[in-house]
Amino acid sequence: MTEFTRIALDPARMGGRACIKGTRVTVGMVAGQIGAGRTIDDLLGDYPYISREDILEAVRYAAWLAEEREVTLAAE
Repeated sequence: MTEFTRIALDPARMGGRACIKGTRVTVGMVAGQIGAGRTIDDLLGDYPYISREDILEAVRYAAWLAEEREVTLAAE
């Protein structure tokens, strides 16, 4: 099991979605913003209370989660 020390799952915060620890910044938001072409520096400007390492771990967590779950996708 991969260890993620900067990611928290709290049922009382953001509906239990994975967040950067101590914030309401969700892993999904970080991954979505990076996927849309925003840079780490863009996110650091928008969320000065998170770190570069927080963002990188959020992306690693999203990648790990995608590898751990099978999701049905539309056929090409």
